Parts: sequence; C-alpha cells; structure tokens
Amino acid sequence: MSVLTDEVKTAEKLLREWKGESYIFGEGVLDKVGSLAGEYGDNALVVASSANPWIRKPLASVSDSLKGQGVKHDVVLGSRPNSPLADLYRIAYHAALYRPKSIIALGGGSTIDAVKAASVLATYSPAEVSRTLGVSWDKACTIEPYFGTGLVTMMKKATGRDIMPVIAVQTASGSASHLTKYSNITDPVAGQKKLIVDEAIVPKKAVFDYLTTLGAPRDLTVDGGLDGISHIWEVFMGATGKDYYGRIKEIAQIGIRLIVNSLRQAVERNDLKARVALGLGTDLGGYAIMIGGTSGPHLGSFSLVDVLTHGRACAILNPYYTVFFADRIEDQLTTIAPILRDAGLISEDPHVLKGRKLAETVAKGFLSFYRSLGVPTTLKEAGASRLHLERMMLAAKDPQLKMKLLNMPIPLDPERGDIERYMRGILEAAFTGDLSLISSMRP
Repeated sequence: MSVLTDEVKTAEKLLREWKGESYIFGEGVLDKVGSLAGEYGDNALVVASSANPWIRKPLASVSDSLKGQGVKHDVVLGSRPNSPLADLYRIAYHAALYRPKSIIALGGGSTIDAVKAASVLATYSPAEVSRTLGVSWDKACTIEPYFGTGLVTMMKKATGRDIMPVIAVQTASGSASHLTKYSNITDPVAGQKKLIVDEAIVPKKAVFDYLTTLGAPRDLTVDGGLDGISHIWEVFMGATGKDYYGRIKEIAQIGIRLIVNSLRQAVERNDLKARVALGLGTDLGGYAIMIGGTSGPHLGSFSLVDVLTHGRACAILNPYYTVFFADRIEDQLTTIAPILRDAGLISEDPHVLKGRKLAETVAKGFLSFYRSLGVPTTLKEAGASRLHLERMMLAAKDPQLKMKLLNMPIPLDPERGDIERYMRGILEAAFTGDLSLISSMRP
C-alpha cells in the first residue's frame, strides 16, 4: 500500500509541536550537528559504531560538520546491540578521560542508550552516589543504582550538576532513543536487560537524517519498525481513562498506519518515501512512550536478549497481550482494526466484532504482518525455551521493573498472585501460538 501523504504531514506537525527546535529531522540535515555541538563548547566526543560500513558515511558528514564549526573532537567505538554493560563502562571511561563539552551519540538505539547512561557515570562520583542514593560503595561504582525511575534526577538535584550534554544523532528508525527518557542496559551474563527511566537523560539535542536509513540492514529495519509499533500500541492499550488518551489515540492512528504501510516497502525496495514514513512513524513511537509507558511485552523482552532482538521480542508478545486485555481496550481495538484491514492483514469487518473476538482478530492481523516480513509468530519458533518463560516470570517480580506492570490497562500485582494467575497463560500462548491458553482478565 502506498505511503499516505496526509499522515506524513501530520506526523511532522506532531513532532515539531512536541520537540520544537531541540529536534532537527528530515533529509540532508547531518550538517547541523556541528552548530548544535558548538552551543556547548569547542570540543566533543563522538561515539559511533564506526566498524559498521553503513555508519562510515554519516560519521564522515558529522566530522566535517564539527570541523566546519571549529569543534575539536575524538571518535570512540559505539555499542553492540542491547547496550551491554562492558560497552557502557568503556564509553563512560572515555567520557571521563576526554571531559568533552558534549557527547555526540551517532548510531541506533543501543549506542544512544549506552551514551545516555555513560554520561551519568562520567558526571557523578561514587562518593556522591553512595551519599545521595544510600547504596554501598561497590554498587555506587556501577550503573546499578540508577535502574528504576527518577534516580538521575535525584543526583542532579543533590549535586546541583546536570549530566554531560548528549546530542543524539539517530541512524535507524526504531527505538526513538534520541527523543526519550529511557536507557536500556543489558547484563549478558544474567541474560537480563534493565531500564533507567528519567527526564534528566533525555538528549539535549537530537538529529535524524532519514537519508542515513537507506543503507540500514534489512533485519535492523524490520526490528525497528516492530519496536515502533510496540511503543505506540502498548501505550495506547494502557491509556484508558488517562488524561492523554486523546493525544495517544491520534499518535496511534498516524504512527501505526505509517509503519504498517511503509515497513514492507522499506525493506523490499529500499524506497526513500517509505524510509521517511517509517522514520516518522517510529519517532511517533518515541512521542508515545514519553506521554505514557510500555507494559508486559516490553517487560518480557528484557528476558529474551540472548535469543531475540528487542523489536522482535516485543512484537511476538504484543498480540497475546492484546487478547489478554480484550475487555479493557474496546476503543483501542476498534481504532487499530481498520488500519490492519486496509493493509490487507485481516479480512473480517471489524465493525461487527466486539470483545475477545475483536481482540483475537487484531492479534491475528499483527501475526499476519509478521509473517509477511519473515518474522516468527511464537517464542518457540523464535528459538526461546521454557527456561525463558521462567526468566520472564521472575523478572515480572523485580521491583526495578514494576512500572511495566503498572502501565497495563489493569495493573498486575505480584503479591496478589497475578503473575502466576494471568501472565503464565499469556506466555504459554506466546510460546505455542494457542490463544485459548489466555485467561480473561478480571478487575
């Protein structure tokens, strides 16, 4: 299906209203990075995945822009996928050593997430962390004390110092990390991802030149598009009764339509218009997670880092949670179903369906979309094991990840036995593909 011009214009308008002059996006805008860095001083540290051939051309453009503005800079290697702890600490070391006026994160979500966290580590001393956050010295020397919500802001207020300014130069449509307050960091040994949620780590400036995505690998493009849909859909599902419901509904109608109608074109024909639409759609995903929060699928994805990319993990889990929430998301379902039908992903008339039947139809529409992209539709097909199900169940009881449970249409309470009562059935369904294993959710 062709990309819709009206949705593109509306998405651009929404993003400009939201971010104002702090975000520069479009085609051919990499030359703006130098002037943005110059606002903070005459030296910068560029963190980029320079070993990736796809990044070399935008890296050269950014370097030229910095030189043109008289900004001295050094370049260090970016992060591997999922921002592993070792890469975070390496980047933080270089930031502390170089003491730049700003850090330029050039790459996808993993590099940007790692730089966000590294800027925190390079700003506050272990003594300050131990004193302010009340943690032992061994933890104060790590990123561990910051996992959760608002802890960087506590450090900022206690010390009177802001973190090193981050300029996020996005190169991949997907996570929208360049626009948000989230930093996902992975412990590869434990096979678990954890999350920093804090307004203090939102990049001071952001740039996204959609032309850079033309060279992106196919799998990265697919994963990014699925992540963008997951951001929007999870926030929208959890928005019932919230004061931002009208805004997230508009974002969902525009963002999901853009992604669904552009992702296949982007990967099959590398079409520029499709790439622009995809970038705008996933950017709206960033807008979504700044006004609301993701929930169960994102929580589950944190335990699947050793077998699945983030975007695919969230995508696989979302249809099953959609069925679980059926009785609480009627309007959301009637909003999204026509988009899936227009894209040829469902054949039923959504206007005559209600409740669980409507939710199952929407879920099957999502699964049909994944198949068209060559993406697995169950955890078993994707290579996960039942040990991963147990890991997800355990992570759901981690207090540092509690916000994901609270973002659900009706929050799950581990102390009430909700994880065993409800989540196990959802995960078993996601593992096998059997929707009948999902219990209805009671108030």
